[in-house]
Amino acid sequence: MHPPTASPSKPEREAALAELPPSGDALPSARGVGRILAIREAGTLAALAVLCLLLSIGSPYFFTVRNIFNVLQGMSTIGIMAIGATIVLVAGGLDLSVGSVMAVGAVVTARLMTYQGLEAWLAALVGLAAGLAFGLVNGLLVTRARIIPFIATLGTLSVGRGLAYLFATGPTGVASNVPMRDAGVGFLGAGYVGPVPMPVIIMLVLVVIAALFLANTVLGRQIYAVGSNLRAARLCGISVDRVQCFTYIVAGGLSALAGVISTGLLSTASTNLGQGVELDVIAAAVIGGTSLVGGEGSVIGTLFGAAIMAVVRNAFVLLGIPLHFQTMIIGLVILLAVGLDRRRHANS
Repeated sequence: MHPPTASPSKPEREAALAELPPSGDALPSARGVGRILAIREAGTLAALAVLCLLLSIGSPYFFTVRNIFNVLQGMSTIGIMAIGATIVLVAGGLDLSVGSVMAVGAVVTARLMTYQGLEAWLAALVGLAAGLAFGLVNGLLVTRARIIPFIATLGTLSVGRGLAYLFATGPTGVASNVPMRDAGVGFLGAGYVGPVPMPVIIMLVLVVIAALFLANTVLGRQIYAVGSNLRAARLCGISVDRVQCFTYIVAGGLSALAGVISTGLLSTASTNLGQGVELDVIAAAVIGGTSLVGGEGSVIGTLFGAAIMAVVRNAFVLLGIPLHFQTMIIGLVILLAVGLDRRRHANS
């Protein structure tokens, strides 16, 4: 059942406004961003600083320029996808399909260049469009079909992985990889501007854009309002379905962009690209202070969360920790982050 189209009465609107959190919390202004950073992201940044300090003591190779840029490059695709995941989570949603959408964007781009001979820039745009379309489907499943986000995106996760295999089908049958060699796309994934990897620059630019968008635009503030109290947001006249659908489209587009960047880095698009990455993406957002129940979070915090995940993985390599311990520790980090999020909401 869709919500009634009749305008809410004045008492209903006043009650809805009272249910919405104050503007300094769920609807941050530009001035409120500093206040939020001082509370939520400061803890994540402090944890990152302590982790880096401990790792520098444990390994003399951690604070080398080469290793630092390797860590940043390793976190770039996770960071890009986590921006979209953060926006979805803030609006009260959940997207488990980001890894499959990443593979679809990569395989579509590589296929169009390798098998169809399409211009690289046009193939990349089609790959991004495929991600946006996937996000739109997720949004419609949640807002129109009224399927809960966990089930909707769990289903599209499987559909997307199957589409990646389908699009990888070439003259010799289904391939696990589609080769791609183009200087332009290669620069997106493996290029450098001075000593800084291009994927890191793209990630940081997107973080700035997303942070400004969420803090300073009407739609950005509506995303927080919808995640904080969906009923109150609807009574205030916010188009809840439009806002939620928009967040899934953004997440789909950013996931496809991460796929294109990975294709440029590896010079090939793998059908297994992004498999299981949704856990790292959601963990980065939650570690950074984004709430799983909606209404709270920022992309700056998510950037710090992605950095923590990248540093932890880098520590595994530098300290020679066996693979099975790596998987266990990452799982514990995710459980700890979710547990702290639940505890924070229980106390409030």
